[in-house]
Amino acid sequence: MSWELKSDRPIYAQLIEQLELQICSGVYPPGSRMPSVRDLAQEASVNPNTMQRALAKLEEDGLLYTNRTSGRFVTEDINRIRETKSKLAQEQIEEFLQKMTDLGFETGEILTIIKKITEELKK
Repeated sequence: MSWELKSDRPIYAQLIEQLELQICSGVYPPGSRMPSVRDLAQEASVNPNTMQRALAKLEEDGLLYTNRTSGRFVTEDINRIRETKSKLAQEQIEEFLQKMTDLGFETGEILTIIKKITEELKK
């Protein structure tokens, strides 16, 4: 998986978002063991301390848990994963709506565009 990190926001916040996305999309399924901090840091080309900070936040949020002898694992709490998935979806929709509003579109126009695109995708 490619890590798309931008310089406009804190790296650790972007790592959290991308790890949440990977968990919600099933890259790391419920109950699965996470790669080590060093492996994840190397894969993302970041400092291990930064990756550790992101993983600690995900653990604090309940998406990960640590087994002292075996490493970090994805929660098996499907509801917690669904909540995170809904939160990510809401953030994406809010960002999209803000950009559309900034472009000068009104709610009706935005809904018309969405309907048209979803119909085209069904074909």
